Amino acid sequence: MSHPNAALTPRHRLKVARLVVDEGWPISEVAARFQVSWPTVKRWADRYQTGQPMRDRSSRPHHSPKKTDMKTSRRCIALRLRLREGPVQLSVRLGIAPSTVHRILSSVRLNRLAHVDRATGEPIRRYEHDHPGSMIHVDVKKLGNIPDGGGWRYVGRQQGSNNRSSTPDKPRSKYANPLMGKAYVHTVIDDYSRVAYAEIHDDETAITATAVLSRAVDWFGQRGVIVERVLSDNGGAYRSHLWRDTCTERGITHKRTRPYRPQTNGKVERFHRTMADGWAYARCYASEAERRGELTGWLHYYNHHRPHTGLMQRRVTA
Repeated sequence: MSHPNAALTPRHRLKVARLVVDEGWPISEVAARFQVSWPTVKRWADRYQTGQPMRDRSSRPHHSPKKTDMKTSRRCIALRLRLREGPVQLSVRLGIAPSTVHRILSSVRLNRLAHVDRATGEPIRRYEHDHPGSMIHVDVKKLGNIPDGGGWRYVGRQQGSNNRSSTPDKPRSKYANPLMGKAYVHTVIDDYSRVAYAEIHDDETAITATAVLSRAVDWFGQRGVIVERVLSDNGGAYRSHLWRDTCTERGITHKRTRPYRPQTNGKVERFHRTMADGWAYARCYASEAERRGELTGWLHYYNHHRPHTGLMQRRVTA
């Protein structure tokens, strides 16, 4: 394949060479006909005459005597992982140019500190189970209830405060703190397909969480997906005997993340961000009831129609 700025395609290069070599056309006439320079015509004619292919040669040099040696590259990577310093700082330590440091780090995907695990200093290793149901992620997303008239994000803090003070108290669960005014979105997402299931409740107790898990497992089962494992954080609901017994009853292996390591459950954490942008704070809702009523429609769009970059456009729809 020719480079983007090539004046002649490989097919026309062959035609140019044949006109000169086989039919004896003058190089200047061929160059004028194809609107290229005469050195270009001569180059392809010479290559055709010697039996060389009509494609571009690599511009990569055969020898690079000033190329950064492997020892320096390895030391650069080790310092990046241990010290988390940038190209300028590392270049002083190594005695090479900052651009060289950046090139080395880019080649091993360490050019951004986000690619390095802050806790361990090791490159982040992403994982994905090989079939739906092999692992599901569960978590709870807390959202402030929207007062009648709209929340402060769209109507401003002063008007939002006035709307909140004038909104009558909503009936809540006996377990919920009436001063918090929060909605608890219990989410379940499949590791392989990213298909999501969610319910909104007024608490995050073990009774509610286990009930959501049971309904989610049945929901996945109706779609031919058998849940084998569930991954959660170390919240009280997920450490309860009720949660343990429910998982045992359904034949599900329960795994918990390491304390203070939400990255392990990153797929559901990232889904919460997508949900916040696409549903929770996507537009001005006049009330909490209006926002809750939109969740089902948004989940249908997410599961059936929304392209997912993490899956390279692969979707296993619900």
